[in-house]
Amino acid sequence: MIEGAVSSYEKIKAKTSLRDILDVACSFEASARDFYTDLIPKVGKNVRWVVEELAAEEQEHLDLLSGLAGREDIAEQIKAEVRTPATDSRFSDCVHLPDLGPSPDDQAVLQYAMGREQIAMEHYRSLAESTAPGPIHDLFSFLAGEETKHKTELEKVYYEVVHSGGV
Repeated sequence: MIEGAVSSYEKIKAKTSLRDILDVACSFEASARDFYTDLIPKVGKNVRWVVEELAAEEQEHLDLLSGLAGREDIAEQIKAEVRTPATDSRFSDCVHLPDLGPSPDDQAVLQYAMGREQIAMEHYRSLAESTAPGPIHDLFSFLAGEETKHKTELEKVYYEVVHSGGV
């Protein structure tokens, strides 16, 4: 192969279907919902409300993604191939969850949640930028905005809990 040339395999690998992206996003949101739901009885009162909100918000995101994936009016668009986002592997890796133990530290919970929101924000923003105007683009733009808001709120809580001694 000529140096600097991109192989056919690399070109194919650089693309994926929106169906696959939606499937991974559904897995991402479902695993987050389950993680936060399981965490609720294990965390202290300082962050329990945050974890409860995160579980509910991840369920809402899953419902939106699942609803979009099942729409007949955009079935052809969902079959379309798009460039695999640079964030894809980090986003996919988040489906595998850490074990924070039976009594997780508030700081560890918040750090994990902030990192997860950051990855989701970057991933959904990238997907919004790579999709044509329409319902798919709108959903990814919306989710990017949601994840940005979540991260900002988590940063505020983190500061209050970790640096100011409690909410």
